[in-house]
Amino acid sequence: MGNNADKILFDNNSRVAPLGLLAMEGAKELGEKVNWYLTNWANENEYAVDTFLVQSDCPRFSSGDGKGLIKQTVRGNDLFILCDVGNYNCKYKLFGQLNCMSPDDHYQDLKRIIQAASGKTHRINVIMPTLYGGRQHRRNYRESLDCAVALQELQAMGVSNILTFDAHDPRVQNAIPLMGFDNIIPSYQVLKAMFRSIEDFKPNKEHYMIVSPDEGAISRNMYYASILGEVCSIKDVTTLLS
Repeated sequence: MGNNADKILFDNNSRVAPLGLLAMEGAKELGEKVNWYLTNWANENEYAVDTFLVQSDCPRFSSGDGKGLIKQTVRGNDLFILCDVGNYNCKYKLFGQLNCMSPDDHYQDLKRIIQAASGKTHRINVIMPTLYGGRQHRRNYRESLDCAVALQELQAMGVSNILTFDAHDPRVQNAIPLMGFDNIIPSYQVLKAMFRSIEDFKPNKEHYMIVSPDEGAISRNMYYASILGEVCSIKDVTTLLS
């Protein structure tokens, strides 16, 4: 069954356009992992390809200004751009001093890369694990609406789809009702990581409590509580999450 799904995924006759994967500075490691899976699936199904990664760079001038550079053709590609705006480990020189990249810096680099594509791609898709400006999703007083404006800006620049994980409030997609917006909920992956990485993890009433940080997380935490309650009655957790 898995082989049939792989063949459909890399069917040259039915694909939308040639696949291109572009990993921004904060998502290089994630891009390498995704590319490894894609190339393996492709080669297993007689679709010979060395890599789907598109080489790019966002160099900085001495003043701190930047520019986007795509080092190979993306003409006609179905381009997927990986951008992690929450990666503060990325640094660049600003007037001779190292400066950590903020979400604003990552977002500006994303727009620079989209500009560098110059409208030559078949379609641009943005995979953004942490949605830029997602915490400011509604207006209470005289406040900005950062996430809504950013989504509209990307739409105006020609982005067709945005994929994010566990958005703070998925209703922000109302700002772009005619553009693709996928909010992926990684509940299974989170639970699997918890059981595998926390040695003394005991999901029971005596040792574990789920606390919601805000109103938006209540439904998610209720789901985790209900699932962990069922897991407690199952002895072989490893089998369940394998």
